[in-house]
Amino acid sequence: MKLFRKVRHKLIIEDKKSQYLKYALGEIILVVIGILIALQINNWNQLVKDKNSLDEYLTKIKSHTSQDIIQLDELSEGRKRIADICKNVRKSILDKTENENLFLFKASGTAFADFYFKPNIGGYESLKGSPYYGKINNSRLDSLLAEYHILVDGISENEKSYNEYAVYQEKFLDTEFDRSLIFASAFIPQDSLAAKATPQSEYDKVFLEYTSKPAYRNVVNLAAWQFDTMIDQYGQLKELGKKIIKEINGVTED
Repeated sequence: MKLFRKVRHKLIIEDKKSQYLKYALGEIILVVIGILIALQINNWNQLVKDKNSLDEYLTKIKSHTSQDIIQLDELSEGRKRIADICKNVRKSILDKTENENLFLFKASGTAFADFYFKPNIGGYESLKGSPYYGKINNSRLDSLLAEYHILVDGISENEKSYNEYAVYQEKFLDTEFDRSLIFASAFIPQDSLAAKATPQSEYDKVFLEYTSKPAYRNVVNLAAWQFDTMIDQYGQLKELGKKIIKEINGVTED
């Protein structure tokens, strides 16, 4: 700038108006170019900041989705074990072999357990409430996330419907039975039961009566087929989760 002032001063003293105008125009152009470069650098810096912020949200979603997949695997395995037991119980009922398969009926009590898939949606909700959500709007990742959470809602509805039905039937059975002998038969080791005054035949009689009630068998039969639907939904959600993780990897590595 000191150099420019000397040039301007010299041109004014020498009364070189045309050269001075050219010089002034050149100086204006230089200033404009400098401003444009500064704006471009500022825009680039903002873009970098925005991408880093978006990547943080996406990394959190990726972590939560990975946790969901682990939970889905555990739920699928647990529900499959229960469904297989309930299918065998259903077969025993149709074959009228309940007395021979009492151990299956004891195991089928797990059909009353109220398992729920509990996804971690904190990262996704945070992104939707941030100014960075628009940066993935209408993208493949946006579509996958929307599809994922629609399926999460569907799973929640199915689980709620089944679990509430099972709880209702269990409460009804509680009004019909004193389950002291039933719980003892199901959870106390056989050698410990043998030391009690109550004979094993009495435990078995009460348990067979308990499991012969429609409220009990309705839950077992429902689990035998509805768990297959739930397991299939878990599998679909798991595959969507893998696609989301893959898509996030592609976005964050760009």
